[in-house]
Amino acid sequence: MIRKFLLLLECAVLVAGLLVAFAAWQQHSALQQPLALPAERLVDVPKGSTPGGMLNQLEAEGVLDKAFWLRLYWRFNLKDESLHSGEYRLQPGMTVRDMLQLWRDGEVVQYSLTLVEGWNFRQVRSAFAKQTELKATLGELSDAELMERLGEPGVNPEGRFFPDTYQFVRGMSDFELLKQAHTRLQKVLDEEWQQRAADLPYKTPYEALIMASMIEKETGVPHEREQIAGVFIRRLAIGMRLQTDPTVIYGMGERYKGRITRADLREPTPYNTYQIDGMPPTPIALVGREAIHAALHPAEGKSLYFVARGDGSHVFSNSLNAHNKAVREYQLKRRADYRSSPAPSEPEPQKDSQ
Repeated sequence: MIRKFLLLLECAVLVAGLLVAFAAWQQHSALQQPLALPAERLVDVPKGSTPGGMLNQLEAEGVLDKAFWLRLYWRFNLKDESLHSGEYRLQPGMTVRDMLQLWRDGEVVQYSLTLVEGWNFRQVRSAFAKQTELKATLGELSDAELMERLGEPGVNPEGRFFPDTYQFVRGMSDFELLKQAHTRLQKVLDEEWQQRAADLPYKTPYEALIMASMIEKETGVPHEREQIAGVFIRRLAIGMRLQTDPTVIYGMGERYKGRITRADLREPTPYNTYQIDGMPPTPIALVGREAIHAALHPAEGKSLYFVARGDGSHVFSNSLNAHNKAVREYQLKRRADYRSSPAPSEPEPQKDSQ
């Protein structure tokens, strides 16, 4: 009886060993098989997907074989690994093992959206609407509803988002990405506000943001930002109107067709700094860190005027006579390639002088 028991035990061990070896061979074979891909392919893994479900799907599509053994491999070898949702880029020549490594590492395909300094919120909405990889929700929200969802009810959205390049994955909501830009703006503005110069005319960081937006629209020349900030602040100090064209253009909205006229300068809008005292009620554009820094660190000096040379830079003048002379030199004899600001990332209509 003991010999029979030992013989049966040996047979059972042998069979078990053979089964383990067979399973190991099947798993190895399944892992090393190349994916049946004639060309690059993006595989979408929706939220809530399981490795087993995705393996079954790929087997049904003819991309791989032996999904059963692959499911067992994941269950016993990768049971603590989570499957990240998103898109995965599969290339011809990749093995199943390579694909599972992508899943383990969460190497999902990244997309990007760039918000540009100087854009208004209408342009921001348009840029988001063009991103088909994002889950579209912003179109359902008014500006007021959007800001309420961001925790700022009653706040104008203009200038409240930081211009930068943002990464996202397919299926992410446009609101979630816009919220990142909103949070980033608040962080940058707070950081710069804490390091501001003394004796500035702003009561709140928001007022500094309004100033920065005018600086952003006036010039992209780095060393001029502080100078323009100085001009605007000196004007405020003596009760002189800012008289900056970008505010007029912003107040015109979609009526602006490329140039502003004397009638436009006389039109009483809440943003026309030729007609109102002080700054406009809200920012007029997205603002980068450099413009915020300039608004909070204006250059010292006596200049009260500036006029565009036509190459993107400006001539600064202390007196009206000197300014008028610069206007005659650079504005009344404009070249065909005249620009009042550096070449923008998108074609931008010409605007008149200060």
